[in-house]
Amino acid sequence: MFRKNDDHNQERLFSHFSQLDTRLQKRLLNTWAPVFYDNVFSKIDETPFAVLYCADNGRPNFPINILLALEFIKHWKDLTDEELLEQASFNYQVAYAIGLRDLGEEYIAPRTLYDFRERIYRHALLNGSDGDLIFDQFKKLTDHFFKLTGVKTDDQRTDSTFVTPNIQKAGRLSLAFDVLFHAVQICPQNILPDDLQAVIKPQFKTDLLYKTKSKGLQVRLENLLNLSGQLLSITKGMSDLVKRQPIVLLERFLKEQGIYNEINDKWTAKESGSSFANSLQSAHDPDATYRKKGRVGSTGYISNITETCNKENQAQLITDYNLEKNTVSDVEILKERMVEIKNRTGLKNMYADGGYYAESIEKVAQENNVTMHYSAMGGTKPKNDKVSFDQFNIKDYKIIITCPKEHQPNRTQFNENDKTLSAHFDVEVCKKCPLLDQCPIKLQKKEAVIRVSQKRLVADETRAKLEDGGRQYATSYRAAIEGTNSALKRGQSMGKLQVRGIHKSRVVVGLKMIGRNFQQAMHCLTRQAKKAAKVLKGIGNKLDIPLSRGESALVAS
Repeated sequence: MFRKNDDHNQERLFSHFSQLDTRLQKRLLNTWAPVFYDNVFSKIDETPFAVLYCADNGRPNFPINILLALEFIKHWKDLTDEELLEQASFNYQVAYAIGLRDLGEEYIAPRTLYDFRERIYRHALLNGSDGDLIFDQFKKLTDHFFKLTGVKTDDQRTDSTFVTPNIQKAGRLSLAFDVLFHAVQICPQNILPDDLQAVIKPQFKTDLLYKTKSKGLQVRLENLLNLSGQLLSITKGMSDLVKRQPIVLLERFLKEQGIYNEINDKWTAKESGSSFANSLQSAHDPDATYRKKGRVGSTGYISNITETCNKENQAQLITDYNLEKNTVSDVEILKERMVEIKNRTGLKNMYADGGYYAESIEKVAQENNVTMHYSAMGGTKPKNDKVSFDQFNIKDYKIIITCPKEHQPNRTQFNENDKTLSAHFDVEVCKKCPLLDQCPIKLQKKEAVIRVSQKRLVADETRAKLEDGGRQYATSYRAAIEGTNSALKRGQSMGKLQVRGIHKSRVVVGLKMIGRNFQQAMHCLTRQAKKAAKVLKGIGNKLDIPLSRGESALVAS
């Protein structure tokens, strides 16, 4: 049964804190713990988590804000569960941060944490993106951090990075064995022939994976495919088995990696490298996909983050994040997220690398009064000896008003179906034009005609901005987000997660983002406090006013 935890709002006359030496109390109040308590723990909205519990039956839940706060600390400080529980039990800083004023006031069992996570994962699985309770907390806490630190959100940058779940990269033979092994495990042994029962015996795996020469790989793989086909035939009429995930994955793997010959009633393996990026990559994570980005290939997911980058900010905060299968392009992710980022943060300028450039991105940006800045551009660059279309006077990407020499067309048209502009000029005027050799116009008997797609217009306009100093400007703003991704992957273990499945991975990534933002907010507040203390010290020196112990300690730090 759900119950909110507001016991921490009632101050106690006697507690472990009140028993501390006053000097230790001051030292504690100058650490991260009270900042976390005031600006994270006390700002957690427990109400959305009521859906995880029965409304009117059962014992009250363990305090949600304590469990969430512990998860934030775990992913901020990159702790294991054992380290986290030890810190919560014996570290008074952590206890203070999560609203406890006495050590041992609450016993937090490992199972309590695990059950809470399982409830969140299950809710996300059943409700999709609408059930992401952690993302809702991220937005609320980040909005509070904006007000707390005064961080400006008009300028933002975005970038993506690979995220690997807790799986091992497997070859086709190893993957075929894993999929078949799990499917055989859930089947009653009395319905299986001897050759399928042998699959779950340790010696079968040893002989298959470690005693197979390279020349025999194809034969062994096709043997596994035929065993898989045999198992599917046996379980075909068993409704209680065919819906279970191991059997579903077995059928998926067989379709993706095998070819069935009806004449011989045999399965043969498809050629290596012929499978799609969306094909099954792990028997333990059906959501993971494969993608190669540049020279780097990865199995798993892709995380896209957006953060502030106004140079007046004393620290930059993450404003938005998303986790998708790594076959989803950067363009698709940004196109989906830009409107929400704009509405929530007042975005005006977005800085990105060339991988985010697309006509659809430019269209969404213009519709929402956002200016895109790219550090580079992909695609084919126009020849230098040709006039680019950004030199034409074009209205709304639909009407060509004049050419670079300010000649007006006799008529102009826009085709809504293929999004193409055309303009017809006086052929005699064009023949005498000094730019004729560089102009993309085509001379006909009676007219000179020019045709161009809207996509080409947007590309030429964007490329012109880059060449006009925009590239260096955008690069200086965008580059630091790679450092943010690096800090998340190396300092908070986002590069290799300890969970599997896209829904669990999204939850864990969200917790890491909240931890990262608290760390950045702490940096910002510390810098602001030091700056204020220096000003206060200067005023005190001029007026001959001595500083307090706390102020002196802050300046000294």
